[in-house]
Amino acid sequence: MSSKIDNFVVKKPWGNEYIICKNVNTATWLLNIKYNKKTSLHCHPKKKTGFILLSGKVEVMLGFYDKRILKAPSKLMIRPGLFHSTRAVSKKGAVVLEIETPINKDDLVRYKDNYGRENKPYEGKNKMTKKGDELLYFKIPKINQTNKYNFKNIQITIEKHSTTKKLIKRGKNIIFAILGGGLSDNKGQLVLSPGDIVRTDTIKKLSKVFKVKKNLTILTCKKINE
Repeated sequence: MSSKIDNFVVKKPWGNEYIICKNVNTATWLLNIKYNKKTSLHCHPKKKTGFILLSGKVEVMLGFYDKRILKAPSKLMIRPGLFHSTRAVSKKGAVVLEIETPINKDDLVRYKDNYGRENKPYEGKNKMTKKGDELLYFKIPKINQTNKYNFKNIQITIEKHSTTKKLIKRGKNIIFAILGGGLSDNKGQLVLSPGDIVRTDTIKKLSKVFKVKKNLTILTCKKINE
């Protein structure tokens, strides 16, 4: 289904979502969640999901017992099969980036939903509208180049690098999301792969032992002037 919805905004009972960036490895979705609305308690049996809160404050349920309150900018990793739900608790709502790999919107199981969607598949065409030019989009740059975007008080970059030399010099609070490539050992096994989300210190530690494989495409987030 993923290829059919690349050019659409998907209407949800809690807000909407659309693909803001995509390559062969990952699809990055931008979610607009309205105040006091929440996504279904759902899981992805096969997908790994990276979660970045760009604005607002949310309550995230991880599994059935772990509840967390996050303020922007924050990050999470959601493993395959872990049930999760996100509720916006800030009055202006919340904006979230979700990086999914592999790309497959049909990889969805809903356990509980406030809007009667339990056991139902992903939204159909009747919930989709064509994207407008006014929406924010991220473009993948050429090797060793960077595209910069501002979202409220957050600076976002999309970058592609052949080494980590520039990355390890970043401030400690930078959030890195891996969109393509990764860091691998001498056998080519990835220790940092598409969908992973880390901060600068992790990049520094891994770079001492592991090398970039197939170039490294990343998304970064930080507060402006931080």
